[in-house]
Amino acid sequence: MPQVVDFKTVSASGLESSPVADALAGLRANEARYISNKYEIEFSVDAADESPEIVTWVHDILQSERSLVIASRPLQTTAFIAAGIQFAYVFYESGLSINVMYELDEGGKRAVGFKLSDGMEIPGELASTFKFARQKSKLAGTVRGSYFVIKGEHRPVSR
Repeated sequence: MPQVVDFKTVSASGLESSPVADALAGLRANEARYISNKYEIEFSVDAADESPEIVTWVHDILQSERSLVIASRPLQTTAFIAAGIQFAYVFYESGLSINVMYELDEGGKRAVGFKLSDGMEIPGELASTFKFARQKSKLAGTVRGSYFVIKGEHRPVSR
């Protein structure tokens, strides 16, 4: 059953096994606030084991585009379409958040974003390839982020 992410009262519900659960909850709330403000959509998440198609879609993009395999266990996911863009988010036990923004129109902008929760180390699989910029967030503390542009075609996730 989907859990609506409240960005006014941050909760670590569903993320308790993460060593940086509170920071990851803040990062998740920060994403929820962005989506709510920009697209007027309620941001809700499911347990990753209840939405394997989202994890598979994101992992397939990572593998085919950059030969990346994420070592951490996925905890929660969400996927939705807004303004002609397929969005998918996976929140990992390590504190990593990965989001895919995939414009559905041919030739549209498409990218994968990585965000690191406050207090976590850069995962080994990302450390040598990506530089992370820092930004401050009231909800998430200091967030470090990076991204890459998707070059190939990937069938949008069905949900």
